[in-house]
Amino acid sequence: MFDETSRYYEIETTTLNVAGPDGETREVRYVRRRFIADAKGMTTLVEHTVTQGDRLDNITDRYLGDPTLFWQVCDANDVMQPEELEETGRAIKIGMPGV
Repeated sequence: MFDETSRYYEIETTTLNVAGPDGETREVRYVRRRFIADAKGMTTLVEHTVTQGDRLDNITDRYLGDPTLFWQVCDANDVMQPEELEETGRAIKIGMPGV
């Protein structure tokens, strides 16, 4: 269902039967809740100080080789909104999930 680099790749999908407006039952597929890994269990590869014009996707591509892995950087820095990591002067951890 999801690409292997997606934060949702390893999360279980399940189904729920719901009644539609016409009274017919339909099956809805969804992904279970994702629990964010504890940043303390991640290995910090490098710290990057954000400069003016830096974008998280470019930073992630530079260090991890894939701009879609920005969510790993968010997890390593305990942030929910990626734009929080684009503040000029902020030092951000570039990390990999712990094993």
